[in-house]
Amino acid sequence: MPVNRFVTAFLLALVCWVVLACQARELTTPIAEAENNARPISTPTPQTSEPVTIAAVGDIMLGSPFPNESRMPPNDGADILKDVTPVLSAADIAFGNMEGPIIDGGISEKCKEPKPGEPVRCFAFRMPTRFAKNLKAAGFDVMSVANNHASDFGEAGRASTRRTLDALGIKHVGSDRAEFSTAYLTVNGRTVAFVGFAHNAVQPNVNDLETARRLVQEADKKADIVVVSFHGGAEGTGAQNVPRQTELFLGEKRGNLPLFAHTVIDAGADLVLGHGPHVLRGMEIYKDRLIDYSLGNFATYGWFSLKAETALTAIVEVLIVPSRPGNGGSMANADTTSTPATTRRPSARAHR
Repeated sequence: MPVNRFVTAFLLALVCWVVLACQARELTTPIAEAENNARPISTPTPQTSEPVTIAAVGDIMLGSPFPNESRMPPNDGADILKDVTPVLSAADIAFGNMEGPIIDGGISEKCKEPKPGEPVRCFAFRMPTRFAKNLKAAGFDVMSVANNHASDFGEAGRASTRRTLDALGIKHVGSDRAEFSTAYLTVNGRTVAFVGFAHNAVQPNVNDLETARRLVQEADKKADIVVVSFHGGAEGTGAQNVPRQTELFLGEKRGNLPLFAHTVIDAGADLVLGHGPHVLRGMEIYKDRLIDYSLGNFATYGWFSLKAETALTAIVEVLIVPSRPGNGGSMANADTTSTPATTRRPSARAHR
């Protein structure tokens, strides 16, 4: 992959009724492990000089009937993404983080159902499989399924999520560290790889830099453009800044994210997209590549609470232009400005 690449990044700010109130704290963590067997590309992709546009958003959970159906959206959640569909559908690739499994029924070993009259103190999500068609209708092409809620209903939930997305033609990344870390798409004559990371033992782990480097190098051999997605960092309004050290939250090792992002770019990544803190975090340009450290909440419903900056989200639009015909593309610079909007498509935009 060539080193000299250019990307123009645009930020469209939106306010979604998305939610979560958590408190953050910073500690240090040891290294975890991850493995992957990426699926090979059988034939080379004819390359063109056409650019590739990527629209990226943060956490999505359109509704969960667990532990009860008291907070399910009307119309099966079909209206939640309606206002942003024109933006997502216009991109060559629309990406988001699926915050929880897509499964009908099942038992969560994580959370027991509260007794009648008791408040919910533990959150396990399972979006109904019929809701997944709303992701397709909105224009999503790739979903990260690497996060701390993806295993709320165990391997059955992860397997159901993969089957459901496969049936809709939506790629998924990061389902587990053994096989489903990486997905490949062909867009405008170019091969684009997405690699998904989280902060647990099931999925490729943000704390295991050696394996992260290897996964990206493997993807870089097969693809013209490599996008890395990670779920990491502490949560809540106190976690808006990105520390240059490893973060812990609720006893979980959530990564030294600047070190992780720089490592995967050094290995060949062209774009790094973060999610997990439930707030927007800053962007960085490193070696002419864009890093977005947190895309925030995007479209969560019912079981989350909304406070302050957890209600602010964004669609980040990235235009990846080949430096010359036949080569991969990538990164320049991005200044960010956001204007909240609730019922209209915002015109606020940041660009270099």
